[in-house]
Amino acid sequence: MAKKEKSEYIIQAVSHALDLLEQFHDDVDELGVTELSKRLKLHKNNVFRLLATLESRGYIEQNRATENYRLGLKSLELGQTFIKQMGLLRQAKPILEKLVGACNETSYVAIFKEGYIVYLDVVETDLTVRVVSRVGSRLPSYCTASGKVHLAHLSEEELEETLPHNLKQYTPTTFTDRDKLRQELEKVAEQGYAIDNEEMDPGVRCVAAPIRDYTRRIVGAISVSGPSMRLSMERIEKELIPLVTEAGEELSLRLGFHK
Repeated sequence: MAKKEKSEYIIQAVSHALDLLEQFHDDVDELGVTELSKRLKLHKNNVFRLLATLESRGYIEQNRATENYRLGLKSLELGQTFIKQMGLLRQAKPILEKLVGACNETSYVAIFKEGYIVYLDVVETDLTVRVVSRVGSRLPSYCTASGKVHLAHLSEEELEETLPHNLKQYTPTTFTDRDKLRQELEKVAEQGYAIDNEEMDPGVRCVAAPIRDYTRRIVGAISVSGPSMRLSMERIEKELIPLVTEAGEELSLRLGFHK
């Protein structure tokens, strides 16, 4: 008897429920039944039943003032459980704390996902002026230090598939020329770290180093980020690059990496 493909076992109602949950992403906080119906191409009655089911389990909640829907606490709990279970984050926390203790600037751990950088955890500086936490955010990889760390180790074919057709300019220093970006990535691969020189946000600089596991594969990036008034290029070169690269090496060793 031929073995069935897993796709043949898919339950359509469950698939629709997951599609519904995935509509609440990035800056989308609340959605109404009509908008969800349009997005999912489902009848309003079906959407309402899905919402009622998810609401009964705490994954969706209704804003009584607007009658729109938003993610419920159960969704947050599920996401937090996933993060806690990731060995990368368990090993990273003490190193992030050590890094912040050494430079008193905000430090992150991020992973590469479908062409974007996703920030998973942060330890913040205690200074009043700081960068707003990016945990949970997805940012373009080509204009972030953590993203460039990943892109620098992709093959030419992988890089072409990953980069957007047009490199959107976020600031005057964003790389919008593919050839210049490639030169930057070659430099990153050679030196073992990347710098975001106000390429995503004006007035914000960042330095990142790769995190590798026992397979020698890059599984994430560790970074220090802060306002450019404190993160001068001189301070980055003399203080932060050594701290961040050392943190990346230490975390990699904890994950089983050996040179």
